[in-house]
Amino acid sequence: MNIVLLGAPGAGKGTQAAFLEGKYGLVHISTGDIFRANIKGGTPIGKVAKSYIDAGKLVPDEVTCEIVKNRLEEDDVKAGFMLDGFPRNLFQAQQLDEFARVDACVNISVDTALLMDRICGRRVCSCGASYHISTLGGKTTCDKCGRPLYQRADDNPETVGARLETYNTQTAPLIDYYAAQGKLLTVECGNASPEEVFAMICEKLDNFNK
Repeated sequence: MNIVLLGAPGAGKGTQAAFLEGKYGLVHISTGDIFRANIKGGTPIGKVAKSYIDAGKLVPDEVTCEIVKNRLEEDDVKAGFMLDGFPRNLFQAQQLDEFARVDACVNISVDTALLMDRICGRRVCSCGASYHISTLGGKTTCDKCGRPLYQRADDNPETVGARLETYNTQTAPLIDYYAAQGKLLTVECGNASPEEVFAMICEKLDNFNK
């Protein structure tokens, strides 16, 4: 089973990807991870991507597609993969259809106001732990390692608003794209817990594959 994960920033794609990876044995492929691996490894396509990043420019769609295509040719994904962060627009989705099979698109739908609250209220630790101010009770240190918690520089209303606008303009049209192919599975999250969202996704996937 090959899945595309859709969802605005803060929708919880990373959390659900980890759950789905464990249950279905899918390889979680994050575009950011692929970029970092290629750049660190000094691959030809990684060097091209780095040249754009170092210049402060967006990596062209063609380069991004080539990096993902190369990753999907590796043996570990033959039993199934889950794409997180790709495709980001219609061009990338159309290119993906040229070099890989997508069985389903899981769209994690969350109200914009909730997304703003989630991201702007997020506090993180250098150890990788993440919290929300609503559950901290005024605490400013990490439960796992005791280090100070901090707010990421881009977790502010202005930046988050811009990220959501970019998603709505460029990525949201993919919802109609996959719906037209009969592959769209939308989960309306509301205030559901990550575990409840996971259960809803599994129900839709299991019924979809019958």
